Amino acid sequence: MDRRKTIKTIVLSSFLPLISESAFAHSFLANRPNQAILNFNSNWQNWPDMKWVGPEYWGNRLQDWHLEDGKAVCKLSGANRTLHLLNVQKSNDRTPFKAAVTISILNKELNTANEALYGMRLGAKGPFNDYRSAAVFGKGLDIAIDPLGNLIIGDKVIETKIGELPKAVRLQIDARPSRSNYQLSITIKNPLTDKQLFPKTEVSIPAEELTGNFALLSHVNDNKTYDKPSVAFSDWQIVSENMEHIESNLFGPICFAQYTLHQNKLKITAQLSPIEKIKGHKVALQTQENEDWKTLATSSVTHSGRAVNFSIDQWDSTQKTPYRIFLEIPLKNEIHQYFYEGTIEKEPTDVDKIKTAVFSCNAHHGFPDNDIHKNMSKLNPDIILFLGDQFYESTGGFGAEYSGDFDDTCLDYLRKWMMFGWGYRELFRHKPCAIIPDDHDVYHGNVWGEGGKAADVSEGFGASAQDSGGYKMAADWVNMIQFTQTSHLPDPYDPTPVKQGIGVYYTQWKYAGLSFAILEDRKFKSAPKQVLPKEAKVWNGFITNPDFDIKKHRNLPANLLGERQEAFLNNWVEDWNNDTSMKVVLSQTNFATVATLPKEVLTDEVVPSLYIPKKGEYVVGDKPTVDMDSNGWPANKRDEAIEIIRKCFAFHIAGDQHLGSYIQYGLEKHGDSGFAFAGPALNNIWPRRYWPSNVDADKHTYENPAYIGNNEDGFGNKITVYAVANPYNTGLEPKIIHNRATGYGLVTFNKKDRTIKTECWPRFVDPTLGEKVQNPGWPITIDQLDNYGRKAEAWLPEIQITDGTTPVLSIFDQTEVLVYSIRLSSATFKPKVFSEGKYTLVLHNTESDKKKTIKNVKAKKINKKTIKLMLS
Repeated sequence: MDRRKTIKTIVLSSFLPLISESAFAHSFLANRPNQAILNFNSNWQNWPDMKWVGPEYWGNRLQDWHLEDGKAVCKLSGANRTLHLLNVQKSNDRTPFKAAVTISILNKELNTANEALYGMRLGAKGPFNDYRSAAVFGKGLDIAIDPLGNLIIGDKVIETKIGELPKAVRLQIDARPSRSNYQLSITIKNPLTDKQLFPKTEVSIPAEELTGNFALLSHVNDNKTYDKPSVAFSDWQIVSENMEHIESNLFGPICFAQYTLHQNKLKITAQLSPIEKIKGHKVALQTQENEDWKTLATSSVTHSGRAVNFSIDQWDSTQKTPYRIFLEIPLKNEIHQYFYEGTIEKEPTDVDKIKTAVFSCNAHHGFPDNDIHKNMSKLNPDIILFLGDQFYESTGGFGAEYSGDFDDTCLDYLRKWMMFGWGYRELFRHKPCAIIPDDHDVYHGNVWGEGGKAADVSEGFGASAQDSGGYKMAADWVNMIQFTQTSHLPDPYDPTPVKQGIGVYYTQWKYAGLSFAILEDRKFKSAPKQVLPKEAKVWNGFITNPDFDIKKHRNLPANLLGERQEAFLNNWVEDWNNDTSMKVVLSQTNFATVATLPKEVLTDEVVPSLYIPKKGEYVVGDKPTVDMDSNGWPANKRDEAIEIIRKCFAFHIAGDQHLGSYIQYGLEKHGDSGFAFAGPALNNIWPRRYWPSNVDADKHTYENPAYIGNNEDGFGNKITVYAVANPYNTGLEPKIIHNRATGYGLVTFNKKDRTIKTECWPRFVDPTLGEKVQNPGWPITIDQLDNYGRKAEAWLPEIQITDGTTPVLSIFDQTEVLVYSIRLSSATFKPKVFSEGKYTLVLHNTESDKKKTIKNVKAKKINKKTIKLMLS
């Protein structure tokens, strides 16, 4: 590397958006006091060829824009392909400016008037007043040429009669304020000769139409897509005496990073842009010691997911440590050094209350979702959880690319994944974060993984492929998304790949006195169409034969978690090392189906169009949903999973359902097992509801819902419902966000009192207003022991610990089967059991590893005996 080159340093610091009362504005529309002389010029000529256009730009789509020979090339001829400039926006100030770009048309097959457009988009605005919203969804004033050189200004076509265009055309715009308008002078030139190809065109445009983003545009009018490069842009310039250049608006080449800390091992994954073709680039993890930065590990971008993972053993978890991801890129004229900064928090082992923020189901309706960071900064969680559907196939527009060039499908995914990070990275820049992918993350509406097999896509990528079981996308692609989303998690419990070589990530995460069992409840699950009788007529996981009774098929030979994860859970319930005091299960979805549909409906296709009731209104005429995408099916395996996790009094947190709910599981009886919280959707594409008919709807109010209490789901699973965040008509806009019960959760684990407090917050409410603005029924606080709600049939002698230790108590029956295991919270504990007889008690001081085993301990209906122990 030539160290004689100039070194340019760019710090990708925290982006803290300016929030208006609408909770969305990082406004580029307001007048700005710090504007100055702007002389922007694209620097593409100094960058090497690569599948990314640079940190100043956002491409729609990512895979459609490459750098080639110093030009930004649109690699596909399709509708509305745009390249937005991120760090320059036009504000409301009435300041003159000039913009110009050189256009080289590449697709000569598009050769008729108005068949395609190539040029600039001015004043691009998105649904929300934020440059990121504009970059993804922005519409504005298009000023362009068509294949014959005709000038397009908005919806006007000016025939130029240029005839044959030269190889390159220079489009120049001179904008001058004139009262409430701008006067635009538009010139088309031959850049080689500087000769005008058509006389200068003057047009008056309302000033507000020019406020927003600047973008380049390649657009094919017939809504068809041609797999051929359309156009190349070069020498893009924007000049103004008074326009702001905002360096912090860069996105990439280090996009974001997420980490976990587990048993003094740090794992952190940095998401980068597609820079792998830049020779000599270097990625490093650095930490700050005093005033100096120390490099802990170095790497480069080689993975198809453009992510880099660092794993550091013997991490000092007792200190709060600033970190940064360092990237050095050698360009033709200079060396660029980028720094993405964050914090590895001190592990809060000495803190009694650990707060976990719960998120899932993130469509793009509210992108970039500034209100979430604003409210989280008030709640200040210790742990961030994203439990699936970090995006949807529709995220960012254009749908999903299921087939074709493998790397293009990777880049298609990365654009959606990068939007997720662009909106939420400030939540986990300084906090540990668990992320688990769900069905939409792997481009499925529903996924029954069947141990990693390949789905049958001979009839396309829709319901028939999903019903066949397995994964629709290539195994390497599935591994790619899993690496980007989960490689920062603690090492897998058993890393053996499943079918097709697809990796696994189910694991245990021990942090701050909590132990999380992170599950993959899709990967091993059986596809219902492959195990149910044909007369069920399964379509997309729903039974379409109204006469088929699924409750008569409770004991099917089907998988839910699979034997491997069941073995993991059985091990996990007894592992209380590292001062674990409370246990939590994390999964994509809960072990029940808390949803209803109109009685005449057989599938959930109608959900997005269902009636949204008024606040306090009860919807009648529904029945429990029989949705085999949920973990209410297969019911027998659902029961086995619950039976395992209740043995360690674990609380269950899940996502996926698009409907916030809080229930208690039941096996033999209602309420004999643990509690589960399914968080609400951040942005809800599928607004499910829960309106069971077997209640007294006349007594229903918003504050005291009629559906609270014991019930059964569509599979006959026993559930006790404590709270549901049903959608209702708020009267606010946009309805797609405000009327779909969007929000997030916060679960606080009090290790001292051994209580679990669950909060369920609607979006756009201020958490500082208190519990009264939460969804009805929340907050809910339970005791840790409530997570094994089964009633005692007998009692063992009271355990008294006389040396101040808090050992783990494990109780085994006469067949040496574990009854339950728990870390004692006080010096005395009265163990319940579920039948009389003799038991073995094992008490384990995990700090000293001292154990005491007591055999043949009698359980009685009334037991007044005491066992006193010392384990120090």
